[in-house]
Amino acid sequence: MPAAPIATDSNPSISRLVDELKIAPRQVMAVASLLSEGNTIPFIARYRKEAHGNLDEVQIGKIQERLAYYRDLEERRETVLRSIDEQGKLTDTLKARIQACTTKTALEDLYLPYKPKRRTRAMIAREKGLEPLALAILAQQPGRPLEAAAFVNAESGVADEDAALAGARDIVAETIAENADVRSLVREAFARDGVLVSTVADPKPAEPTKFEQYYEFQEKLATIPSHRFLAIRRGQTENVLRVKLTLPSEALLPRISEKMGLVASSPAAQQLDMAVEDAYKRLLVPSVELDVLVELKLKSDRAAVEIFAENLRHLLLQAPLGDRKVIGIDPGIRTGCKCAVLDATGKFLETTTIYLSQGDRAGADAQVEVCKLVAKHQPDAIAVGNGTAGRETETFVRRTLQKGGAKDVIVVSVNESGASIYSASEVAREEFADLDLTIRGAISIGRRLQDPLAELVKIDPQSIGVGQYQHDVYQPLLAGKLDEVVVSCVNHVGVELNTASAPLLARVAGIGPTLAKKIVTFRNEQGAFRTRKQLLKVPGLGPKAFEQSAGFLRIRGSKHPLDASAVHPERYVLVEQMAADLGVAIDKLVGNAELADKIDIRKYVSETVGEPTLRDIVNEIKKPGRDPRATFEKPNFLDDVTEIEHVKPDMILEGIVTNVTAFGAFVDIGVHQDGLVHVSELSDRFIREPSEVVKAGDRIKVRVLSVDLARKRMSLSAKLKPAAGAAHPPAAPAGNPRRDGNRPPPRNSFAVNPFANL
Repeated sequence: MPAAPIATDSNPSISRLVDELKIAPRQVMAVASLLSEGNTIPFIARYRKEAHGNLDEVQIGKIQERLAYYRDLEERRETVLRSIDEQGKLTDTLKARIQACTTKTALEDLYLPYKPKRRTRAMIAREKGLEPLALAILAQQPGRPLEAAAFVNAESGVADEDAALAGARDIVAETIAENADVRSLVREAFARDGVLVSTVADPKPAEPTKFEQYYEFQEKLATIPSHRFLAIRRGQTENVLRVKLTLPSEALLPRISEKMGLVASSPAAQQLDMAVEDAYKRLLVPSVELDVLVELKLKSDRAAVEIFAENLRHLLLQAPLGDRKVIGIDPGIRTGCKCAVLDATGKFLETTTIYLSQGDRAGADAQVEVCKLVAKHQPDAIAVGNGTAGRETETFVRRTLQKGGAKDVIVVSVNESGASIYSASEVAREEFADLDLTIRGAISIGRRLQDPLAELVKIDPQSIGVGQYQHDVYQPLLAGKLDEVVVSCVNHVGVELNTASAPLLARVAGIGPTLAKKIVTFRNEQGAFRTRKQLLKVPGLGPKAFEQSAGFLRIRGSKHPLDASAVHPERYVLVEQMAADLGVAIDKLVGNAELADKIDIRKYVSETVGEPTLRDIVNEIKKPGRDPRATFEKPNFLDDVTEIEHVKPDMILEGIVTNVTAFGAFVDIGVHQDGLVHVSELSDRFIREPSEVVKAGDRIKVRVLSVDLARKRMSLSAKLKPAAGAAHPPAAPAGNPRRDGNRPPPRNSFAVNPFANL
């Protein structure tokens, strides 16, 4: 239903948000109101579409972020006004300027002259009684000479006229440097014309470094990309580079003098010019340069965090293998490969260790062990970690399955980043207190194949390794953004209430870590949940938490058919009415797309339910609890390309995108070292950002451009046709089996004698 226009004059923050985000006032006000009531972003986006006009999570999150900024700004504004007023220096004009500030930077510039500070040269000059002379310089009155001689006073430390003028200029310089308009002018000049210059540190490093391209480098601040700035800053932190900002001052100094009211015919003009130059070099440049670098750092951090967040989103939403039996293998050389058998729900069943590098006898024994496990448990897939010895282990398992007659069991290389951190975590200890760390790692690898989202939420996102300079950015900013992404993904997919771990439940809207543990405890003590309403019996889970979370929780086999869907319990009565109008029971309607298509949603529009929500409900009725993630597809690595030494220029290989940065994409081609596809090699058409054409988790074909064995680097291209005159790419080796199709093959009917074909 259309809402009446909302006046925003009484709320300046809302007015600014409307102008800044180009979102209607009614929508901004609605989101602000919903957030103030304690509603979560996923809940608002999914179940309150009519209230805010169908905004998405990104828009709602932006409103929340900017509202917090303006709230902080208002609090700081009150502090500044109170401080200046207590000093007896708050004029109507100054108060109006402070009230008009829309950024924290502008506010701090106005407050600077009144902010308590350490003892300065200007303070000392004032103590010597030179402020009247400074005011005369600032006044720039034509025809009125400066009477510096009147301020000579040996007792005060003013020996002569030159000393008097020098002290007065110190006061003038500080006044200039603390002038908000001047600071804004210099800051804008730095942002527009400033140049970042990096040089190699002295002494120059004896060994080659990854910062060599920045040993003699300069670029304008206005155009330098975030990844380059962060790389230079890291070089500076590691004492490899020296960094400074430069800005042509010839044109800027006259503009500062003009802003300070320079009158060329005034006897004090020369003194003002001298004070301007001193203020610029001694006070303004160091201060504003720091401000500009901080702002550039924050801007670069935001860009890096957005890239990390986007990569993490795609990684979390990778296609799951689903409810199928899996064997997870954590490869190892000296300590052997730990194997963990998991049932279709991820429950740990059995473990064994195989040794692949201790001689032929150990290898034969390993084949026997793998065949025993497969014959006993009939898994659909074997997940092999992609760390050290991962490709060799994958090849061994695949050949063992072929010899043992289990060719239909798929073998998948799984990214094991962060698995070791999970193994030693409190979460892992709670889940598997009696198991060794390496066994926990194998379990995690297997579960990552079954359901990447459910397993990866147990790990600190920063340990997953899909970022760009993630250790260099402002950590609270990174942590907040990544948490936001994890929460968004979990609620987008939905969570099975009766099998979800506490870390997964903690990410559901309205729950959090404490309630998640209480839910698991209740489930362990009372048995599986039979209905969503039963959640209200969990200690501490009240109506508000139920309202926020219920729609994102699924219960398969519940008494109510909608409990397995994304339809919120508050709309069950509405769906029951739809079923009654169609003349069927609700369990006959849910899951029946043909019947759902007969629902006329216009008939059910009301003051609280509009067409967006009704369309969502009908879609859920058609496919209740549908997983929005893609269907699982197995990647195909070449069996005989397992080390970087096997990779040759012009080879065509299939790989998986592991990380997308501002300058390109890293691709795993199965040789323990990711190759880089530079942004210029990602597409035949011009693209500005790699994310326009690839995302983390994508399967792509690449052509090898070059291999640097010394530095373990590979340059790849997504443009499969070699340049004119280049050799034709070698054909894929014969005997490399390829399997097409979207779903894993049917379960293997393993030979009764698992050793028969060995």
